[in-house]
Amino acid sequence: MSLNRWLGWLRAMPEAPVEKSREEIDAAYRHWRIHIMLGLYAGYAVFYFTRRSFNSIMPAMLDDLGWERAAGGAILSMFYIVYGASRFISGMLSDLANPRYFMGLGLIITGVINILFGFSSSLLAFTALWTLNAFFQGWGWPPCAKLMTVWYSRNERGFWWAVCNTSHNVGGALIPLLAATLAMSVGWRYGMIVPGMIGIAVGLFLCCRLRDRPASMGLPTVGTWRRDELELEQEQSSARLPMWPILQRYVFGNRFIWLLAASYLFVYVVRIGINDWGNKYLQEQHGYDLLTANSAIFCLEVGGFLGTLVAGWGSDRFFRGDRVPMNILFTLGILLSVALLWAIRIDHYLLIAGSFFLLGFFIFGPQMLIGMAAAEAAHKESAGAATGFVGVFGYLGAALSGYPLAKVTDTWGWDGFFLALSVTTLLSAMLLLPLLGPRKRSGLVSRRA
Repeated sequence: MSLNRWLGWLRAMPEAPVEKSREEIDAAYRHWRIHIMLGLYAGYAVFYFTRRSFNSIMPAMLDDLGWERAAGGAILSMFYIVYGASRFISGMLSDLANPRYFMGLGLIITGVINILFGFSSSLLAFTALWTLNAFFQGWGWPPCAKLMTVWYSRNERGFWWAVCNTSHNVGGALIPLLAATLAMSVGWRYGMIVPGMIGIAVGLFLCCRLRDRPASMGLPTVGTWRRDELELEQEQSSARLPMWPILQRYVFGNRFIWLLAASYLFVYVVRIGINDWGNKYLQEQHGYDLLTANSAIFCLEVGGFLGTLVAGWGSDRFFRGDRVPMNILFTLGILLSVALLWAIRIDHYLLIAGSFFLLGFFIFGPQMLIGMAAAEAAHKESAGAATGFVGVFGYLGAALSGYPLAKVTDTWGWDGFFLALSVTTLLSAMLLLPLLGPRKRSGLVSRRA
C-alpha cells in the first residue's frame, strides 16, 4: 500500500450534495454544533495538560536535579520556537485534513511524549522530547479554528470562539494543581506521566466524536443556514483557489494580518512570561511553596476564562464583529494589571491572587481576539493557515519569554522582568492602532495590501 493511500484517511472529506429537508438540516446543525464544540473544548483543554505539564513541575524538577533557572528557560525557548513554526505548518495541513483525526492523533502523540519525558533524566533527552512535543502541540488549535469558522457564522462567532478559547483556561487552571499535587506527593515525574495518559484517552475520544465541514455531511454552508449577510459576503468572496495563491493573496499579502501578527508577538511575551515564571516569582519573592504558587496561576486562568468570554461577546455586541477596539481596551488593562502586580510588596495572598486574576482577565482577551481577527481577515478556506501564521509570531514572543526573559531576570532581578513586560504591552497596543477606523461590512478581508 502506498504512503499516499495509507494517509488518505487524514484528508478532508469531499463535499456531498445537499439533499436533506429544511427540518433535517436544522436538526443536523443543532446536533453537530453542540457535539463538535464539546469535542473541541475537551480536546484543547487536554492539549494544555500535555503542554503545560512541564511548566507546572519545572521548579520541583530543577530543585531535584540541581539545575539553574536558565536550563528550564532553554527547554521552554526551544519548545516555543518549534511550536510557533508548527502552528503555521499545521495550520496549512489542517486546512486540507480531516479535523477529527488530525487533532485526535496529535493529542495522542503528545500524551506518549509526556510519558517518555517522565521516564527521562538528561537535559538532552528533556530538550529533544519537549521539542518533539512542540511540533505535535501545533496540531491542536488549527482544527479548532477551521471547525469554528465553518460551523459558526460571523455575527455569532465572537461568542462561540470565546467559549472554545476558554478551554485552555480550564486546562491551564487544572494542570498546575494536578501536577503540583502529584509532584509534592509522589514526585515530579508523575506530574508528566498522568497528564500523558489523560491525553491519550481524550485523543481517542476526538477521533470518534469530531466531524469535518458541514459541506462534507451534505449540509449547506453556515452562512446559508443562518442567513448571515456578513458570513455570506465572506463565503462569496472566497473563490476556490489552490493553497499557494490563497496564502499569497490572503495571508502573506495582507498587511492587516502582518500587523496583527506583530502585536501577537508582544502579547505572548506577557502571557507566557507570567504563565511560565509566575510560580517561580512567588516562590522567590513571597516564599510560597509550589502548590500555593500554582494556585495563583489557577486564579490567572479563572480570570482568563471570564475575560475571554467578555472580549468575544463585547466585540460582537458593541463593535459589530470588529475585534480591534476591544483588543486595544484589553491591552491597556494588561498594562495596568502588570503595574499592580509589580507594585505589590507585601505577602498578602488574596491581593496577589487578585492581581493574577486581573492579569488573566485582560491577557486572554487579545490572545483570543487577534487569532480570530486573522481568521476573519483571510480566505474562508485558509482559517487554519491564517491563525497559524499569527501563531508563528505569537510563539516567537513566547520563545523570548523563555531563555531571554530568564537572563533579564537573572541580570536585573524581578524589576527587570516586570519592566520588560510593561514595554512589550505598550508595543502591542501601538501596533493595533493602525487597524482602527471604518471597515466594510465584510470585515478585514476586503482590505489587503
